[in-house]
Amino acid sequence: MAGSTAHDGETRRIDESAVESEDDVTQSLMRTIGGRPAWLLTAGVAILGGGAALVGAATTLPPWARYAPLAVSLLVFGLPHGAVDHLAPARAAGEQPSVRWLLIVGLVYLLLGGAYAVLWLLSPIASAAFFIGMTWVHWGQGDLYALEALGGSHLDSRAVRTGTLLVRGGLPMLVPLLRFPERYRDVVDAWVALFGGSLDASWLVAPDVRLSVGAAFAALTVGTLLAGYRRSPGDGWRLDAAETGLLWVYFLVVPPILAIGVYFCVWHSLRHIARLVGVDPSARRAFADRGAVPALLRTGRDALPLTVVSVGLLVGVALVGRVQTDLQTLAALYLVFIAVLTLPHVVIVTWMDRTENAGLAGLVREQ
Repeated sequence: MAGSTAHDGETRRIDESAVESEDDVTQSLMRTIGGRPAWLLTAGVAILGGGAALVGAATTLPPWARYAPLAVSLLVFGLPHGAVDHLAPARAAGEQPSVRWLLIVGLVYLLLGGAYAVLWLLSPIASAAFFIGMTWVHWGQGDLYALEALGGSHLDSRAVRTGTLLVRGGLPMLVPLLRFPERYRDVVDAWVALFGGSLDASWLVAPDVRLSVGAAFAALTVGTLLAGYRRSPGDGWRLDAAETGLLWVYFLVVPPILAIGVYFCVWHSLRHIARLVGVDPSARRAFADRGAVPALLRTGRDALPLTVVSVGLLVGVALVGRVQTDLQTLAALYLVFIAVLTLPHVVIVTWMDRTENAGLAGLVREQ
């Protein structure tokens, strides 16, 4: 019995060491791929945007400059970050992707994406509101997972996790409304206009409404950070506070379409790609042996087929629907297309959270 106990203890130590090693790799992946590049690029754009705002140039950027990051996201990081959904759930579960997994994911996309596309045709205003709310939750979900992977021990409270999700998702979805209300409304109106509707949201951009909403969101931000500080004022909390402050400044000084395009590519998508690398044994080995670029190329190879299919489908919709070719309308079509894909993508990512006991799963985890 003593020998068996010693053997069991040794096995437990080996298992714990493996978990720690896996956690270390996940943290290194998130820091290298989803951390430093996002911080540097976002800070750079914020500094440029702030400088442009000081001289009055931020509101006069040429259209091509504002829409360029969104166009780039078609092929780089943005759209491709969801094009591995057919492989990611199986890998997150520690299994090899199989026909069964492919059929399950395909069915999720067909049913949910199809239903949401029909809803856009029937009620574009309700669909637009749902898109904003869904993206708010999903982008908060992505940052919640990243913060936890980067050592966010202050997130061990359900209240702090909920507040963090609402703050992180609200930074890109709400803060631009506070600083650029008319442009925000124009973007949403362009979505609705694709289906022959019009958006009457004058109440939303009214100064008193924006002031009240902004004050409430600022209070939520400060309250959540203070609650996290009381839980654990360590490196994870300092990272959270620094990122939150950076994103507040970023979305206040950078025009919405430009801000969202850059954020979508280099913040949200890169962080999810780091997660995709983490659940793919081949990509993890490439990262460990040769660094970030080979790992990204390995994941990019997985994303390529469905990225090409998605771009082809988008072009087909534009041609069949005879969509106008001005930049605002094309961007609106792309964002509605992204909306349709985002609903099943959120379901897949939420399932991954549950499997890995991370992200949104922490909101229902026993405290």
